[in-house]
Amino acid sequence: MDNTIKAGITCFALVFGAGFALGMIRVPFLVPRLGERVAELIEMPFMFVAIVVSARLIIRRFSLPANALARLVAGFLALSLLVAAEVLFAVALQDLTFGEYVASRDPISGIFYLAMLALFAVMPLVLARATSAPHG
Repeated sequence: MDNTIKAGITCFALVFGAGFALGMIRVPFLVPRLGERVAELIEMPFMFVAIVVSARLIIRRFSLPANALARLVAGFLALSLLVAAEVLFAVALQDLTFGEYVASRDPISGIFYLAMLALFAVMPLVLARATSAPHG
């Protein structure tokens, strides 16, 4: 279980780092020109790639077994840390309450954001299923 926890923490750090780096492009350059919604939607495919690459990396690096429990523990730990960090940064840096942060999300890009969070949590398991699927 120790490797599973390390895998979850690493997956969080990789995806959070990618999101932070992309945010440094999105906020000052894309949002003023295209608006919050379009800028966030443009960022989504890049975050999806970061999620898949991070999940593959932690599976290999920490030799996560293909069983559902280990993969879901790593994914949901990573998700929990990501949501906690995002809320903490929103409250601390943007001086928003939790309710204000949730209400400030764009309704369209917010739905895609929630879907990406769900994918983030289950991606280690999805990759286990994908790699063990019979070919032919």
